[in-house]
Amino acid sequence: MDFSPSDFRDQWEGRVAFVTGAVTGIGLGVAQAFADAGMRLALSWRNEDDKAATAKWFADKGYEEPLFIKLDVTDREGFAAAADKVVEHFGEVHVLVNNAGVSVFGPTDEASYDDFDWIMGVNFGGVVNGLVSFLPKIKASEGRRHVVNVASMAAFLPGPQAGIYTASKFAVRGLTESLRYNLAPHGIGCSLCCPALTRTNAWTSAMKRPEGYGESGFPETSDEQLKQFGTAFEEGMDPYEVGAKILRGMSLQDGLILTHPEHGPDFEEIHEKLMAALPQEEAPAGRLKIEHLRREAMRAAEEGLITNLDDLT
Repeated sequence: MDFSPSDFRDQWEGRVAFVTGAVTGIGLGVAQAFADAGMRLALSWRNEDDKAATAKWFADKGYEEPLFIKLDVTDREGFAAAADKVVEHFGEVHVLVNNAGVSVFGPTDEASYDDFDWIMGVNFGGVVNGLVSFLPKIKASEGRRHVVNVASMAAFLPGPQAGIYTASKFAVRGLTESLRYNLAPHGIGCSLCCPALTRTNAWTSAMKRPEGYGESGFPETSDEQLKQFGTAFEEGMDPYEVGAKILRGMSLQDGLILTHPEHGPDFEEIHEKLMAALPQEEAPAGRLKIEHLRREAMRAAEEGLITNLDDLT
């Protein structure tokens, strides 16, 4: 990296951030980068050992101890209580990073309802719960504020073993890109982050399937197969680098934060396929007018103006 999180300290020092899934992987990388930029932190956790290791990192650095909140992101009441705790502890909350998720793979044509409900419930539902619980409190706070929803390159690149995972990340992408226009008039930034291969233990998600979603349609995968799959993650980007790039993207008010440089060929292919699929014919004037109004409304929203249905016709 040619920058440091401390380069952005003037923008974020003293700002309060809540990060989900924050004691391992990308969430921990985000928390560490935010701390290096002088932010105050509330972190959600599930595993006691991971929480203890994270607390030690902060103590060793001489940083303020985060507010640790045990949370299952599918628990709406728990999420609402977490938002209350953050404001009660810090007085305000300025940044929300929805990061927690599960990486589970299998052939989509064999998936059960439980497969869909579990993966979508965590990866998309967890983001929804974060937004509903925290946005009113972020809107009520003052100064620099931002929302980051962490998706995945799967939000652009589907795969044969990742149908539900891909659907959940496409959903987060669509939600975030629309939400950006809604938050701009409130002076709140909004970013979609799509990281690729990162050095995490995300591959262990399949080993932690909740009992309530036990009826899987996916073929059984042995621990040996999962461990072999996990070796790919050893080649991944350091989570701290992902977190630092998220911080930089927030600081630059980037709507889209891409952390990995290796996907140029994929995007070129996507662009070519999209352009090739467009019919080579003239569109009628009425439809052209509607699309022009849509584009103008999007630009106006980004500039901080509230757009209504009347602006689209």
